[in-house]
Amino acid sequence: MRRLKCAHNLKQIDVAMQVYLSSNEEIYPCAEDPLPSGYWLWMGRGWRDFVEPYLGGNIDANNPSVLWCPQDRISKAEYESTSYAYSMAFYHSSEQIDSMSSPADTYGSTSQPCVGQRSCGVAKPSGKVMVGEWLSNHSRIEQDNGWWCWNGKRNYLFVDGQVRFLKADAIRPARDGFANPNLTIHGIKGIDWPSK
Repeated sequence: MRRLKCAHNLKQIDVAMQVYLSSNEEIYPCAEDPLPSGYWLWMGRGWRDFVEPYLGGNIDANNPSVLWCPQDRISKAEYESTSYAYSMAFYHSSEQIDSMSSPADTYGSTSQPCVGQRSCGVAKPSGKVMVGEWLSNHSRIEQDNGWWCWNGKRNYLFVDGQVRFLKADAIRPARDGFANPNLTIHGIKGIDWPSK
């Protein structure tokens, strides 16, 4: 039941993202200035601030709304009550993504500047993950490293609005060798799923 609630959360996030796009010239959320730790939108408040106005109410760590999965036991303490990650392929060019090959390239002071991507640039909406559970909340695993591991199962929101509950090994290997929609080969022009 909680997995379905989590999938419903992602559907609500999709609605908010679509309203955001229609209000922002069809450009996905992208920071204009670096966050304190670099251009790091994919976890926590970095991307939450962009969709908050379209979700209704003040959203923060104490009131996470649909940004928190009820089966997530870690994110309240570690990720500001945000269970879902936003793929950085939506705020970096395909060329930038293809120049990254390590999880260390995805955050911190050496991060590449954001380049807002237009929704029309997504080559295969049914195959590109936009937002997904960072952790395997509904199929717990040892040493859960989120999108930086090949174990567990997660709910993923695809650009076409579909939510799919998939094993990590159903996701195609990314530039860093993991099931990591942040570094999908060719960014938004690439495909995360199916794996073949």
